[in-house]
Amino acid sequence: MSEGSISQEEIDALLSGVDMGGLGSAVSSSSAANNFDIATLQKFADGMKDKLSANVGTMTGAEVKCDSPLVEAANRDQLLAKVPEMVVAVNADFNKGLSGDHLFILSPEFAQKVAGLVNNEENPELDDMALSVISELVSTHSGAEITELSAGGSLPGLASSPAEALSQPKALVRVPQGNFVLFTYPLTLGGVPFTLWEAVSGSVADGMASALGGGVAATPPPAPTPSPAQQFNNQQPTMGGVPNMGAMQGMGMQQPMNAMPNMGMMPNMGMQPMNTPNVQSLQFPNLQQYGGSAEQGNIGLIMDVFMEMTVELGRTKKTIKDILGMGEGTIIELDKLAGEPVDILVNHKPIAKGEVVVIDENFGVRVTEILPAIEHVTNQM
Repeated sequence: MSEGSISQEEIDALLSGVDMGGLGSAVSSSSAANNFDIATLQKFADGMKDKLSANVGTMTGAEVKCDSPLVEAANRDQLLAKVPEMVVAVNADFNKGLSGDHLFILSPEFAQKVAGLVNNEENPELDDMALSVISELVSTHSGAEITELSAGGSLPGLASSPAEALSQPKALVRVPQGNFVLFTYPLTLGGVPFTLWEAVSGSVADGMASALGGGVAATPPPAPTPSPAQQFNNQQPTMGGVPNMGAMQGMGMQQPMNAMPNMGMMPNMGMQPMNTPNVQSLQFPNLQQYGGSAEQGNIGLIMDVFMEMTVELGRTKKTIKDILGMGEGTIIELDKLAGEPVDILVNHKPIAKGEVVVIDENFGVRVTEILPAIEHVTNQM
């Protein structure tokens, strides 16, 4: 998922996870059955809590305490019911050794607290610099988990993708599909209680449990109980594939002689008759284009979601030496020419261009061009 921008694929994925009164694909709370080795994963989380406290304390320089974590099976609805409306979500999916979703969620207050302590700021904004601090925190904890899981040698080369933190509404968070395992770490940072949620997809949870020496063994389905007729046939001796008629008569089963096959027409009594299969061609239904009316109706489900819109005058790159040497009166040259249209961005992704105007002593922007849809897709790659 891109940095907050909503593509059509992401809208479809979002709508597919919404409970439409039993018509949607969301898993109900009662169906989040515990099919995972929770006991093994609980021991793993208990061993990671001290390392998590140490990592957060090292980064922030503050006193950190982590209480006993909770490990449970959950689904999308259950997770979203626990977290606030706005969250900082960090995806660090496993891509080697294990393959699957690996999601961390923090409250905005928790993220601001960590970023403020690291950057020595009071009430910092959740800008790119603050989010990079959260990404670094998650990368450190994820690396500690990888080290622990790889210790036994069953997951050689275990690795995950770079952590990417986003501040967004919880409805837009890419949550693992179906049932997954949720780790809940209660933390106290500088005397203030916070919570760190960690979710791993079902396949990752099973792989973790197996690497730790546990795992839920697959139970083969019970063999079907044979019917009385099948039990009778299995018990009767046969002659060349034909049941013993004497035994059938002894069981009270008689068959008219005219219904018996002609013995003279069966030269080889050891061969059973061959049934010719009835072969028919398979008819496929015609493919139809998915109707767009229902999709347009479902888009109303996210119409009240807030998104950040910004206007970018220009950009430039400076070395750390130049940045540290800046002071009042320093002029920064941008990459745009005077009079060139400015970029209009939604959640840091450009969607249009415009010109700057003044409205009652306030700056504004007049939209002059809407970027084509293909550019939206390109910007999300």
